Amino acid sequence: MNRRQFLKTAAAASTVFSAIPILGAEPSWKKYRTVLIGCGWWGNNILNEAMASGACKVVGLCDVDQRALDKSIENVKKLSGDEAKSYRDYREMLEKEKPEIAIIGTPDHWHALQTIAAVQAGAHVYVEKPISHTVGEGRAMVNAARAAGKTVQVGTHRRISPHNVSGREFIRSGKVGKIGMVRCFVLYGGGPETPKKNTEPPKELDWDFWCGPAPLRPFNPGIHPKGFRSYLDYANGTLGDWGIHWLDQVLWVTGEKWPRKVFSHGGRQVRGPVVNTSEEQTSDAPDHQVAIWEFEPFTMQWEHRLFAGNNAEKGEEVGCYFYGTKGTFHMGWQKGWTFYPSNRNGEVIHGEAKLNQPDGQNIKELWADFLDAIRAGRKPVCDIEEIYRSTNCALLGMLSYKLGRSINWDGEKEIIVGDDAANKFLRRDYRGSWKYPV
Repeated sequence: MNRRQFLKTAAAASTVFSAIPILGAEPSWKKYRTVLIGCGWWGNNILNEAMASGACKVVGLCDVDQRALDKSIENVKKLSGDEAKSYRDYREMLEKEKPEIAIIGTPDHWHALQTIAAVQAGAHVYVEKPISHTVGEGRAMVNAARAAGKTVQVGTHRRISPHNVSGREFIRSGKVGKIGMVRCFVLYGGGPETPKKNTEPPKELDWDFWCGPAPLRPFNPGIHPKGFRSYLDYANGTLGDWGIHWLDQVLWVTGEKWPRKVFSHGGRQVRGPVVNTSEEQTSDAPDHQVAIWEFEPFTMQWEHRLFAGNNAEKGEEVGCYFYGTKGTFHMGWQKGWTFYPSNRNGEVIHGEAKLNQPDGQNIKELWADFLDAIRAGRKPVCDIEEIYRSTNCALLGMLSYKLGRSINWDGEKEIIVGDDAANKFLRRDYRGSWKYPV
C-alpha cells in the first residue's frame, strides 16, 4: 500500500467527520511558517516530522528552559537549515512570527492557554495529548478552534497507526461479536518512592513561568524535565498520560461519545505517603488505580499499576481488551493486535504493528493527515473535539478518584448531575494574572 492509499484508508476508518467545514483550505504547494512551543523530547519528535514533510519552515522556537531551547535550535539547523528565532514567552513569539502552524509540546497545564492563543493568532495547531488539565479548559479549546476556523490535531497517533486502523475495522465488522466489556491497562514496574530534596531552579530555567497558571511549588528535580505527569498540579498521573491513548481507542472503535457513570479508586500503598514541604517532595499521583465507566452498551475499565512489573501476565504491558460474544480482541502497541476466538477450534488471528522510530509511534502519518486536513479544509483524524471527549473520560476518572465516590455525567450539558461539589472540579482557579479560559 502506498502512502496516498494508506492516508485515504486511515481517514476513511477514522471517526466520521462533521459537515461543519474548517475555514481556509490551502494549496498543496504551500510551505507553512511553523513554530514549536515546548522544546523537550516529544516536542522535537513532532517538529522532526514537520521538517521531514518538506511543507514547514521553522521560524520560531519557545521554551522557558534555555537548555532545551539551545538543543532545539541546533537540531533545526542540522535537519533543515532554518534559522529559527528563540523565545521564552509564547505570546511574544506568536505576535512577532505570525505562524501558520503551531506545535504545542508543553506540560498538560499549559495546553489550553497556548492552543487558544495560537488559533486566535491565526495558526493551525498540533497539540499533545491530553488536551487539557481540566474539563472546562478543553471545552474552551474546542470553542476557540471552531470560532477561529482552524484545524487542531491532537497527538493521539494511534488513530492512524496501521494496526490500530485494521484492528478497528476487524472489530467493527462484527467478527468479535457484541462487545460487553473493555479493559484498558498499563502495568509497569516500580517500588517505594523516596522524597527528593527541593533545590534552587537551574539558572537556565524560568520556574515561575514554567508553573504558569498552576500552583507554584518549590522547584524539585523530580518534576522537571520529565516527571511532571506524576504531580497532579500539572497533570493527571498515569490515567491522564497513558490512559488517554487507550480510552480514546475505545471511543474511536465503538463510536461512543461519553459515559453515563464513572467511578475510580486507587492509592499509593507502594510508593508511600505524599510529601510536599519546603525541603522535599514526592509525586502525588496514585501508584495504582482502577476506574469504571458505564456506557449504555458496555462497561469500560481502566487499570494501572506502577509496581510488580513481571512476566506473570501474558501479552503486552499496555493496551486494551475488547470482550465480545465471539471472542477476545487485544489492541496492543508494539506487538500489534490479536483476536482469540471463543470457539477453541477457531483460528487465532494477528495483525502486526508498523511503527516508526524513535519511540514506536506514527507521528509521521498523523502529521501528513494534519497537513491534508489543513489543505482540504476538513477535520483531521484526531480532531480537537473528538479528543476532548476522550480526555474527559480520563479527567472524570481522576475527578472520581479525588472525590472518593462515583459521579453521574451528563455529556450533553457537560455537567455532573446533582453534585455541586463535584462540578467544582471541572475547572480550577488560575494563579496570579493568568485567566482561566471561557
